[in-house]
Amino acid sequence: MIQSTIVSPNPWRDLTDPRRAVTVEELEAGLKEPVFENLRIPEKLGPVTITVDDHKIKRFAFTQDDYGAWYLHGGSPFDGARIGHPALLGNDLVQLFTTRYRASKTVGFHTEEQIWFDSPVKLGERVTLSGEYVEAYERRGQGYVVMNAQATGEDGRSIVRHRGVEILRTVPGLIAGRGSSNTHERTVSGEVAPDARRIEKVDRDVAVGDVLVPLNKIFTAEQTAVFSRVGEYVRNTHNDLHIARNGKLPTLIVQGQQEYGAAAELMARVFGANWFTDGWLKMKFVKTLQVFDPVSFSGVVTGVSKQADGSRIVEFDVWARRESDAALTAVGWASCRLPS
Repeated sequence: MIQSTIVSPNPWRDLTDPRRAVTVEELEAGLKEPVFENLRIPEKLGPVTITVDDHKIKRFAFTQDDYGAWYLHGGSPFDGARIGHPALLGNDLVQLFTTRYRASKTVGFHTEEQIWFDSPVKLGERVTLSGEYVEAYERRGQGYVVMNAQATGEDGRSIVRHRGVEILRTVPGLIAGRGSSNTHERTVSGEVAPDARRIEKVDRDVAVGDVLVPLNKIFTAEQTAVFSRVGEYVRNTHNDLHIARNGKLPTLIVQGQQEYGAAAELMARVFGANWFTDGWLKMKFVKTLQVFDPVSFSGVVTGVSKQADGSRIVEFDVWARRESDAALTAVGWASCRLPS
């Protein structure tokens, strides 16, 4: 029997607050089973208010192995403020479904993630997260659900807008790699011309065919477990080997949203401050990535268009490629507006 104890105040809070375990026997009591049949369309998710504090930023830096100065020390182009990583709030938005559904009963598959980056989030800012399930459909024997969500700053401004597609409950090891049977986007091959110009940042000479110098990552089991809420007592295919094996997976896999964060990191390096205010990135997760499997993120310029106000919009195909077999684990599309 858990004994009731007074818990001292703490400036940070997660979607499922682990401190509740001191006084609550069942952390997910009253929540629904995450199965397609329990969906209600439309269905509100949240709102939840969190504080972007030092702990949250440092935890994300660890999970992504991204220790940029703007995030940890300040000196950003936004009034010198210390800001959060561009995809810092992405997983919080994905996890909004756990305000209605039992997270530890979910063995799902995140198939698609899309974020519009409107403004940076600053250290110490209180952010409101709200979302809604807006569509549900069945395809190839799987039940899909679409969520729209947004993170709003304490001054009412939009920080990021999210649209994601998820299979609520499935067997990940049996469906990963099947590809999409209904897509209208340009195919991303991950192939580049051998004589293409390699770039690390966009400049005034950026041109179609320029290729990004890859961003290399190895997501460890510890990083993946923390990213996927092990500290909140949530068990899933990313932090529990038993659940991964039940999902026909040989070992833990990296959450698609964690890969997305690395792709957003790459784009922030490419576009700088503009990415936080005028960036857009959409990715589809096509194959699983196991923990400790090296993966590289890159892209190729597919369009450069000048706008009436003199600004330019630069477009990319982007991808993640695992080293073990050179297979693409995620493909996507990105764009960002550059001022005149």
